[in-house]
Amino acid sequence: MSRHPEVKWAQRVDKVYLTVLLPDAKNAKVNLEPEGVFTFSASAGAGDLLYELKLNLFDKVDVEESKINIGVRSIFCILEKAEKVWWKRLLREDGKAPHFIKVDWDKWVDEDEDNGANDLDLGGMDFSKFGGMGGMGGMGGMGDDAMGDDFEDSDDEDQEVSKSDKNLEGGAKAEEEHGGASGEKKEAAASI
Repeated sequence: MSRHPEVKWAQRVDKVYLTVLLPDAKNAKVNLEPEGVFTFSASAGAGDLLYELKLNLFDKVDVEESKINIGVRSIFCILEKAEKVWWKRLLREDGKAPHFIKVDWDKWVDEDEDNGANDLDLGGMDFSKFGGMGGMGGMGGMGDDAMGDDFEDSDDEDQEVSKSDKNLEGGAKAEEEHGGASGEKKEAAASI
């Protein structure tokens, strides 16, 4: 049985910041499809427990321009939106938010404060592009080796991950959560 890693998210008019918090992840596999499907799987912990998730994002994304950074503590993705519009929430599905997806208040900007500028300090992280995955949208879930090579373990938190060298795929059902918020931020979280 797999588990869900904790996921944090924030957005701008043109992109979504997605952080999968899973320290010391091994055999990480990530897939992003143009229709807005993000999948992830990896093992972690003393017993090499399996962690998986599948997010049906609110709208379509530009896979070619989206970027990923695999670090020791987390997997950080910048997902470029296909249309530069503010999303009402992260996931396509309505209903109660899942417990393992939370708003990343450190990166969050309210819609009326978003000027379209990239004002987020990424601490010098090197990113590679998901690029070249556009034709993989219809390919299956876990275990489909036709998607590329496996990720290699990385001890370097800021190591660049090249799509051509790494496998990008995943599996399992995902959900989201509002998390604790107050004041103006609580109103923003209500639309997640």
